[in-house]
Amino acid sequence: MDAKKVISVFGASNPEPGSADYKQAQAVGGVLAELGYTIANGGYGGTMEAAACGAKEAGGRTIGVTCSLWSRKANEYIDEVIQTEEYTGRMRRLIDLGQGGYVALPGATGTLVELAWVWEHACKGWWKRPIAMVGEFWRPLLEMMVAQRARSDQYVRLVSSAEELRSVFPNLCK
Repeated sequence: MDAKKVISVFGASNPEPGSADYKQAQAVGGVLAELGYTIANGGYGGTMEAAACGAKEAGGRTIGVTCSLWSRKANEYIDEVIQTEEYTGRMRRLIDLGQGGYVALPGATGTLVELAWVWEHACKGWWKRPIAMVGEFWRPLLEMMVAQRARSDQYVRLVSSAEELRSVFPNLCK
């Protein structure tokens, strides 16, 4: 597997099938797969399941990074499970897998930590991987960060839909 072809997708575990957030995550997974990417995510339910489902429906490949601390199995759309022993190792592995970039869907504190980690690495100049935040959910955070650190918005792209990801990530299928 070419590491540059993996995008890590961060998001919430609680959206149910049929909800707006679930459908959005499913569309994200589909677009990324159509562009030629493998998606990596936390491997469980909610937007993780939805993004993996969308990727599989589009003929893509999926990786789920799970944690032995939880007695849950990876969702049915995951092709490859990578199990870690502790939470920070799970986060680190998910971030390391995203050599092609990152997509942050609406989420809670876990999603925020993952996004903050990759955004800070970009701001420090330690890597130049695309970072996309999907939805207006992220606008207040983006505005707050720019107020604190001018030009930090140059490292992330706020998109309103999955289709806009086509302008963030190169098409590997050309």
